[in-house]
Amino acid sequence: MAAAAAVASIGLMDSAYFVGRGEILSWINATLQLSLGKVEEAASGAVQCQLLDMVHPGVVPMHKVNFDAKTEYDMIQNYKVLQDVFNKLRINKNIEVNKLVKGRPLDNLEFLQWLKRYCDAVNGGIMNENYNPAERRSKGCKERNHKGPNKSSKSLQANRLSSANSADGAPTTEKVCISTVTEEHYMQQVQQLSEKIADLKVSVDSTEKERDFYFSKLRDIEILCQRPELEHLPMTKGIRKILYAADAKDSPLSEANEIITRSPGMFSDEAECQATPNASYT
Repeated sequence: MAAAAAVASIGLMDSAYFVGRGEILSWINATLQLSLGKVEEAASGAVQCQLLDMVHPGVVPMHKVNFDAKTEYDMIQNYKVLQDVFNKLRINKNIEVNKLVKGRPLDNLEFLQWLKRYCDAVNGGIMNENYNPAERRSKGCKERNHKGPNKSSKSLQANRLSSANSADGAPTTEKVCISTVTEEHYMQQVQQLSEKIADLKVSVDSTEKERDFYFSKLRDIEILCQRPELEHLPMTKGIRKILYAADAKDSPLSEANEIITRSPGMFSDEAECQATPNASYT
């Protein structure tokens, strides 16, 4: 347990965070008999709960885990279960629920990488052959449906709908089927849009990092050009002409070249600098 507790404080440069998505997905699918294609499919928190159920039998209340969670509210309930288990096991690991339920690939991958490291620390990377993941999920669903408070309210709502439709002479079954199909269609659209949003966020993050990188380079050049001993040089003036060009359509390169070539002392100054490296410009 000491080794498992130490995993909670591993740094971002630990080898655990260099495990690829493919390896993580293969591990989850083989361990829990699932067929996940993307790490963000585990954003509901149910997979994380069952992985702890595997390494700590009897600690996770599987009847509270909702494997059909689609809304953020239902997902948050799963993470509450997970946090309770962390507290019982004294695992000092922060769960960034607000990021995970958004389905962001990088956040979910990082958490699953950490969880794999934790599970390996508990069982030495050996799969529990006596653990039946499909049976545990099925048992949890049965217990939840049996104990869940929503069952009576849903049944009551269905009975009311049935009575109303019967009084109107309308086919109840047909209306319920149409409603179910429509709901599934909307849920698929929401899932597809969520995946597109996640991909766009990753692309935006990458673009912002690249923008900041090149901006810092340009800022370094600008600071260098502002040095008193360099700012009067033709080359410096040409560089500043490019840096401060306001019109993005026309390239200022030709004007910068003209400034450099028309400066009579340009090449003589350079020759003098090469001959006397310690000389200062006046």
